[in-house]
Amino acid sequence: MDDHGTLTTPADDDPTLVLLTVEEAARRLRIGRTTCYGLIRSGELESVPVGRLRRVPADAPAQYVTRLRTAQRAA
Repeated sequence: MDDHGTLTTPADDDPTLVLLTVEEAARRLRIGRTTCYGLIRSGELESVPVGRLRRVPADAPAQYVTRLRTAQRAA
């Protein structure tokens, strides 16, 4: 709750966000920040540059998990 008694939503659970920070994406995936950067570096997790910042599209973590599940079923 904020100072006015209004229920607040953590930023990484906000469904209106279009881009996530790497830390928010890592929290959604329940992985560490370093692991998340590794997935970005390898191209497994989509990200985009915004100026000097790196952001992850809000739907990218779910797409990554879908690819993992598909690969697991195929194996």
